[in-house]
Amino acid sequence: MTPEEIARASADAMWSTDRASQHLGMKIEHIAPGQATLTMTVTEEMTNGHENAHGGYIFTLADSAFAFACNSYNAVTVGQQASINYVSPGKLGDVLTATATEASRTGRSGVYDVNVTNQDGRLVAHFRGLSRSIKGNYLPE
Repeated sequence: MTPEEIARASADAMWSTDRASQHLGMKIEHIAPGQATLTMTVTEEMTNGHENAHGGYIFTLADSAFAFACNSYNAVTVGQQASINYVSPGKLGDVLTATATEASRTGRSGVYDVNVTNQDGRLVAHFRGLSRSIKGNYLPE
């Protein structure tokens, strides 16, 4: 299998049991080694008391993109630390796009940056996640 095929097959295996991302209406738009792009529409149930997208949902979208990017090598990988900076509010009806890119991957550790934008390309948040590979694979060796 090519690296792209491994990334896609790993994502398909993960997606099959990722009930949280599925329940929130996320869609995988792009998968490649060390990369993932997911989208999610902000629904009424995702808004806070300011009628903006609740930060927890924005974080969850970014975290899911991070997860698919760092699990694109057929190695079960978990997040060990993550942080987010909210730049501008998401609004009801916005289609948010989380684009995860590998910044570094050495041994079992990785660093990933995720930008969350709205449908107009406006930056909503920046997320950085640190990953750690553990035992297990998605595909037969």
